[in-house]
Amino acid sequence: MSEIEKKWYVLRAISGKENKVKEYLDAEIRNSNLGKYVSQVLIPTEKVYQIRNGKKISKERTYLPGYVLVEAALVGEVPHQLANTPNVIGFLGDGSKSTGDTPVPLRQSEVNRILGKVDELQDSTEEISNPFFVGETVKVAHGPFSGFSGIIEEVNSERKKLKVMVKIFGRKTPLELGFLQVEKE
Repeated sequence: MSEIEKKWYVLRAISGKENKVKEYLDAEIRNSNLGKYVSQVLIPTEKVYQIRNGKKISKERTYLPGYVLVEAALVGEVPHQLANTPNVIGFLGDGSKSTGDTPVPLRQSEVNRILGKVDELQDSTEEISNPFFVGETVKVAHGPFSGFSGIIEEVNSERKKLKVMVKIFGRKTPLELGFLQVEKE
């Protein structure tokens, strides 16, 4: 049997249930003939870093919440089977009358961008959610002022910088430090 041409489609899932949809579809692919028509089920995720108790912790987070990518050949009952998966709302498409009920596949450029973005985000180590707040006391962990303690005056989440007021030789001195240069006391 020749290989059936498969394209990428987007299933809309209930937000937070993407992993359940993926687990269900993966089981269906293994246990039924759906495997002939569906080759991959992907949830685009990104790595997010947080600082907890002075330690850098990485977590995976869905970066397109509510969407599950499926590489499939939509023939026969396959679209119906995918759309009726538990926690799936339906296919993402343009919803125009001209296409009828057939889901619209993603363009290859979109697939490459999403998959490229997934790969890029897996490699990225600078994404840190904001673990600091104004008035908090922190200790400088790295750099020339290592060992000094100070109070956070300003938090810039976009630049991942803090303005910390540190007492050096009896005088308060403002320092601009990166999130990774300080740890909570």
